[in-house]
Amino acid sequence: MQERSYFTSFERIRNIMDELRSQCPWDQKQTIATLRQLTIEETYELTDAITKKDWNAIKEELGDLLLHILFYAKIAEEEKCFSIDDVIEQVCNKLVFRHPHIYSFTQVNGEEDVKKNWEKLKLQEGKKSVLSGVPNGLPAMTKALRIQEKAKQAGFEWEISSQVKDKISEELLELEAALIEGQSDQIEDEFGDVLFSLINYARFLNIDPENALERTNLKFKHRFMSMEETLTKGGKSLNEYTLEEMDAEWNHIKKREGKKKKKHI
Repeated sequence: MQERSYFTSFERIRNIMDELRSQCPWDQKQTIATLRQLTIEETYELTDAITKKDWNAIKEELGDLLLHILFYAKIAEEEKCFSIDDVIEQVCNKLVFRHPHIYSFTQVNGEEDVKKNWEKLKLQEGKKSVLSGVPNGLPAMTKALRIQEKAKQAGFEWEISSQVKDKISEELLELEAALIEGQSDQIEDEFGDVLFSLINYARFLNIDPENALERTNLKFKHRFMSMEETLTKGGKSLNEYTLEEMDAEWNHIKKREGKKKKKHI
């Protein structure tokens, strides 16, 4: 029953895409170039839903991304380049090839062996570098994390987390020296090194730095808006308050949040 339902649903959305492409003026005008930014926006909407752990929203956003995949494949089919079936077949072949411990006789001793084999097999496919699979268009923080993860698979890795902490301290000293010299380009360069080292440390702590920063963004936004709402109830605008007054209300909000957390423990 589930298998039949899956195929019915997939064929239905394929048919809908065919109808939209042939009958809807907006869908007919779309190209891979016009869809690009929309796809990026849909991806960020999915990441927002994942951060919030909103499963209903995740389901909806996955559907939107699936629609985009079908859209690109439909345009490619019209250009006589490939079809959605070719896309699925290619990824199936790739997965089988890159999992020889499942579909062949390769032996592995855990997740790290799987990752190393994955990178070796990608090189066999024609990749010139273990880093060539990192997209240039990734946000800088995510790109740094992916670069570090891939370098690790090649054996270029710190042995223990304390070495990474020492590297952070070293980079902070270099940033301080750059600040004294006052060269803006050098300051930016050293600040980037600090960020790169912090991302590396997050990886050693098994923390996704992008998720960690987004949680802090949401926390700051919530506290600021709560402070803003409280202080402006009396008719005064926020910039009429002193920094000390705003900081006092900020600390009240933090205390309330702390009490709520203790209730859930």
